[in-house]
Amino acid sequence: MDCIKCNIKTCRVTESCNSQKFDSDTLMSKYHLPDNQKIIQASATLVDNGRAGTLSRLQEIIEFSNEMNFKRIGLAYCYGMENDSALIAQIFRESGFKIYPVSCTTGGFKQSDVNYQSKIEKVSCNPLAQAEQINNELVNLTITVGLCLGHDILFQKHINSYTTTLIVKDRVYNNNPIEALKN
Repeated sequence: MDCIKCNIKTCRVTESCNSQKFDSDTLMSKYHLPDNQKIIQASATLVDNGRAGTLSRLQEIIEFSNEMNFKRIGLAYCYGMENDSALIAQIFRESGFKIYPVSCTTGGFKQSDVNYQSKIEKVSCNPLAQAEQINNELVNLTITVGLCLGHDILFQKHINSYTTTLIVKDRVYNNNPIEALKN
């Protein structure tokens, strides 16, 4: 299946093209599970009825968290974005949330200990410890801010809460990766 190369696009008018390799009935039953319905309905409040494009991503996360009745928010951030993360944490606190910011360097592990091929003795990013710490805080939602590629994958693999990304790290394009498509 390659949806980009499809010229028919019947899926956009609620009709299957029959190229998929999944069972529609099974997926529909999963959509109807109470936990999934709650997320779908909370998300719909952000985009339905002309609301799409009226809120920033940060505002969407706050509103979504309120809709979901989330109270405890994890914040997994890159230490290089600590000032931005402090502002994010402040905004969430002012919005009534309990927030648990955890830096990527938590635990103070050396790179040579984390990566057996490395000879670097400086501090390593530690996405496994970030996930473990946030898991121990029993948060409802975790927001990632600027985690390095690979570290974000390990973090997402090991976090137990719902997770969303606020900022994706892109050192070349000032954390705006879509700019690479314009050059």
